[in-house]
Amino acid sequence: MPTNPELPDPDGQVSDAVKGNWVDTVAPEWARPYLRLSRADRPIGTWLLLLPCWWAVLLAALSGQDFRIFDLWIIVGCAMGAWLMRGAGCTWNDITDRKLDAQVSRTRSRPIPSGQVKVRQAVFWMATQALMAFAILLTFNLNTIILGMVSLIPVLIYPFAKRFTWWPQVFLGIAFNWGALLAWTAHTGKLQWPAIALYLAGISWTLFYDTIYAHQDKEDDALIGIKSTARLFGDNTKRWLRLFLVLSVLLMALSVLLALVPPGVDITVLLVSLGGPWAFGWHLAWQLRVLETNNSEICLRLFRSNRNAGLLPALFFAIALLL
Repeated sequence: MPTNPELPDPDGQVSDAVKGNWVDTVAPEWARPYLRLSRADRPIGTWLLLLPCWWAVLLAALSGQDFRIFDLWIIVGCAMGAWLMRGAGCTWNDITDRKLDAQVSRTRSRPIPSGQVKVRQAVFWMATQALMAFAILLTFNLNTIILGMVSLIPVLIYPFAKRFTWWPQVFLGIAFNWGALLAWTAHTGKLQWPAIALYLAGISWTLFYDTIYAHQDKEDDALIGIKSTARLFGDNTKRWLRLFLVLSVLLMALSVLLALVPPGVDITVLLVSLGGPWAFGWHLAWQLRVLETNNSEICLRLFRSNRNAGLLPALFFAIALLL
């Protein structure tokens, strides 16, 4: 039976979820509202949170040519932690935004505004995910644990940013790329300049992809007073995205150079590693070329394609480790 796209789906499916996803088709019915609250039916966010972690641990291993067995746990632990903390963060976001979400056509089908989950249940689910992620964090060194705890500050602030600044994507970038600092420190035991440059590259990347994402909601956002870079940039969006593209590539390349240029570096390893930001930049350039900011379907497709963009540096760093 066809449904009105302006109303929540009677089966509880979220409007912008991947069609035929495992939550809607395989997960137990009782668990579906909570998994939807965690965006498990929309995995792109987990990838975007995870990939800076993988960049950092691989680049840190490259910097000393000392990939260790524990690094495999950093890779796996970051994947588990990204899934859990993305879920906890999205749950927090939906708790704070429940009244706003009810006014936006794309978000009113989410579990809280659609009535699938009560606020008290959502708070319990958020705490459960955060505690599980904290248990993983405790397997790392002390400096990493401290960094992980500090990361809660931007996570808590982000949902409110769109109420007081035109640049909420900056706050998202600060939160979503924290894994670059964390994973580097998990490998080296201390925070260093290559990780900071990589972190800044990730923030610029977030400004790129989340501005594209925000163009889906700009009309509803204007009606209810939500701020975003999509609304701020308007017709100049592509010019700004080009700037973020260049910054992302240059900062990632700087991170590689800071990590690998000490005397005696293998030039082949360096060149292959620099292939990461090069391939990453070409993917962003392709997105910019096909972007139509007034076409929501294209915006969503390009936003999701950033998983592949982010995998490219990780692939090049991994290949360089094998040389």
